[in-house]
Order: sequence, then structure tokens, then C-alpha cells
Amino acid sequence: MGLTWREPCPDSALESAPWFALIVRHQHERSTQAALASRMLPSLVPTYKVRNRWSDRFKEIELPLFAGYVFCRFDLRQRTAVLTTPGVRSIVGFGGAPAPVDCAEIDAIETMMRSNLPIGPWPYLKPGDRVRVERGPLRGLEGTLLREKDRFRLVVGIELLQRSVAAELDPQMVTPCWS
Repeated sequence: MGLTWREPCPDSALESAPWFALIVRHQHERSTQAALASRMLPSLVPTYKVRNRWSDRFKEIELPLFAGYVFCRFDLRQRTAVLTTPGVRSIVGFGGAPAPVDCAEIDAIETMMRSNLPIGPWPYLKPGDRVRVERGPLRGLEGTLLREKDRFRLVVGIELLQRSVAAELDPQMVTPCWS
């Protein structure tokens, strides 16, 4: 599982800047990320591995978890620099105003990527029964617990994009979240 992450020289102003989801050209997530990095803008393209069948063999490839999107951390004063980056179509927002992605959601995706557990895209779920992982590499994460045949998955979503990511886990590692 590849966490494709490039963060240029740390800038205290950017560390406190919000994350935004950028809509990018079809299959241009990585090239757009490289272009953002050249402009000193931290970006994130989470990926997952999948076995692809070719005519004569199988090959494992990495695909973006959120196809068509790149996450970028920037101050709104840098909006023009972001929008003029090759590959960027627009910033996800509402009513013409960019909408930031919750930092906790970005942190959860990064934790799932670092866990080395099998992950992959998952249909977005509305808020429902939530759980907190108490043990293992995903300890501290909250998400929705789903059962799929004989396996359990923790689903974490990016609400702004209405997309989710799922990681397999042992159901004994979780406890219910009481709001």
C-alpha cells in the first residue's frame, strides 16, 4: 500500500492551513501532485494495491483511493497558484467557496495507509453505528464497522467527497462509540 506523500520544506503557515480536495484531470493524480510539490504545496494522493490481469500475467499496481482527487494543504490566499497548477480543474466547495476537509479525516486515511492492512475504496456510508479501534495498528481511529461475509471492516469516510476507505480488522479490537 503506497502512501504517496510529498511535503516540501515545512512552513509554519502551511502547517496550520486547512486541507482541501482538488478535482483533477482523469488519471492525473500523480502528475498534479508533482506539479503542486514544485510550487511548494503539500499534497496527498492515498493509493491502494490491486492485482490487474494482463493477457499473459497478473501484475500488482497502485491506484488512487480517491480517483480524480488530490488533497492539498494551502492558505486560501494561494488559491490562484493552486487553480493554475497543471491538472487541477477546481477546488471542491459549496456555493463557489472552497470547503476544507476535516483534518481528522486526513489523519485517519494516513493512519490506515501506514497500517499495512489490506485497504481499498468503499462505497460512502451515512453516519451510523460507529466504533473505536482499541488495539492494533489502527488504535484510536473511529469509523463504521461492517460485516462482509466472514470478514469485518472498519470504514472511514471523507464526508466532503462522499467517498470511503475500508480496512480489514478483527472485531475484537473495537468498542462501540457512545455519543
